[in-house]
Amino acid sequence: MVCYLLAYIDRGNVGMASLQMNHDLAMSAKVFGFGSSLFFVSYFLCEVPSNLALQKYGARVWIARIMLTWGIVSAATALVQNATTFYILRFLLGAAEAGFFPGVLLYLSYWIPASYRARIVAVFMVAIPLGSFLGSPLSALLLQMDGIGGLRGWHWLFILEGLPTVLLGFACLFFLTNKPDEASWLKPGEREWLTNALANETKTPKKVLDMPLTKLFRNRYVLCLALIDTCASAAGSTLNVWQPQLLKSYGLTVMQTGLINSVPYALACVLMVYWGRRSDRVQERRWHTVVPMLLIGLGLFGTSLSGAIVPTVCLLCAVLVGAYAFKGPFWALAGDMLSGSAAAAGLATINAIANLLGGGLMVNVYAWVASATGSYALALMPLGVLTLISVTTLLLLTRNGETRQLAAKTETV
Repeated sequence: MVCYLLAYIDRGNVGMASLQMNHDLAMSAKVFGFGSSLFFVSYFLCEVPSNLALQKYGARVWIARIMLTWGIVSAATALVQNATTFYILRFLLGAAEAGFFPGVLLYLSYWIPASYRARIVAVFMVAIPLGSFLGSPLSALLLQMDGIGGLRGWHWLFILEGLPTVLLGFACLFFLTNKPDEASWLKPGEREWLTNALANETKTPKKVLDMPLTKLFRNRYVLCLALIDTCASAAGSTLNVWQPQLLKSYGLTVMQTGLINSVPYALACVLMVYWGRRSDRVQERRWHTVVPMLLIGLGLFGTSLSGAIVPTVCLLCAVLVGAYAFKGPFWALAGDMLSGSAAAAGLATINAIANLLGGGLMVNVYAWVASATGSYALALMPLGVLTLISVTTLLLLTRNGETRQLAAKTETV
């Protein structure tokens, strides 16, 4: 969770940095949007290979490698001098971080029985809104270091938020244990119970069985799950990059923007954990995934039509609560559909496609609409349409009720 917290601070701090950096480098909204989206292109290209490497070399070594490289690249973003160097470093940052999230999902599947996963994934992923909640005011404060040591505030922002990630990468080498049977800190009886509980789950029929990668990329369940995840990914990624500029368009100062930008993320931190625990308690995934998606759509359409700061902040809260409450039940649902050996590539494929479409494409779509209309709020309308498509896909994919309850796993597939 701490690793992911730093990942999202490093990934999203470009939104706050843009308040100074775009002016200094004379970057337009289109240039900034395109450069930000390159993160997701390299992320997509490297996601599956990275997750397969984690499966081969173990989480301890591979997660440490990911953190070391992305921390170095994130800090190096302070060296950006023009649009070209911005493009290169955002592309490298995506390649460095690729595989972390699906790798941790795979890692958790080695440790956490399925009936606990929605709450555990929600607790792990609370690092995303927490990263923005803490990152926004922190980044705003770092921007106030403007002029110290001859550097601009956004230079200090990238340097001081990137270096802790490098240090935590070294810590991973000492603290992570790959699998339960290697955990000397568990009692023998605890190791045996956990190993047996996880082994019994491999006997449960799955929707996506072992298959070559070429077939996995064409599997309808994997592709549909990727489209569904695109909804939340697009909402979270687009607002992570553009929300500071949307809020500042109402005449706020940099510090006011940083503080108000953190409010929706604070609310999301609390409610996503509650929603994940509720999904586990009632052992239901389908509607616990649909309801947050509907909240995303409502908030997006409302924000695109809003013209005042207070209703805009309230509606942005709805979008981000939905985007993050979605994650625990959704990833538990996805895990229920993937067999153990297909999980490494399958989870990475779902996440990679969702990030490419949700982050890479929709971040650019937002920039294009904002430039064409002059409205940061109206640019959210395409995301609302995407949400409706994703909700429809999920309802059709689960229409036979196979995923409504974990108890239904015993059905013939």
